[in-house]
Amino acid sequence: MKSNIVLIGMPGCGKSTVGVVLAKNLGYRFMDVDLVIQEKEKRLLSEILDEEGFEGFVAAEEKACLGIQAEKTVIATGGSAVYGEKGMSHLKEIGTVVYIRLGYEEIEHRLGDLHKRGVAMRESMTLKDLYSEREPLYDKYADVVCDGEGKLLREIVTEIVTKTRGQIGK
Repeated sequence: MKSNIVLIGMPGCGKSTVGVVLAKNLGYRFMDVDLVIQEKEKRLLSEILDEEGFEGFVAAEEKACLGIQAEKTVIATGGSAVYGEKGMSHLKEIGTVVYIRLGYEEIEHRLGDLHKRGVAMRESMTLKDLYSEREPLYDKYADVVCDGEGKLLREIVTEIVTKTRGQIGK
């Protein structure tokens, strides 16, 4: 039985916010992979993107995901973690992967400056392109899908707890 919950989804879908509350609810630890990357790289996500480009950022993210050894932890990944096949395979081995799905319009509404936020995307891509490219990847890796559209934080947390019951060890 897996002892972790791994949250995936678009930037702005609430992985970190949901993750903190979910961890408190379950009595788990919380880990934000974006912060792990920044700590390992000793740079902000936006600096990594500026200096290493998209491919370099994705490689740093996958390396961070591969290095995660945790138990009874809610792990909030970066939105681009799904580009790293080996990293995602590792996360699926150690946890139940939950995709927090939001519609494009809601993601667009929630996101501010994509560059400042450190959103990994190829040059010339629009947010719509990014959404269309990642959506199938989130579906591919998800063990559980939670539709976050129009729901309160506590409703999303309750749904995740309900849907993962029996898949995670207490």
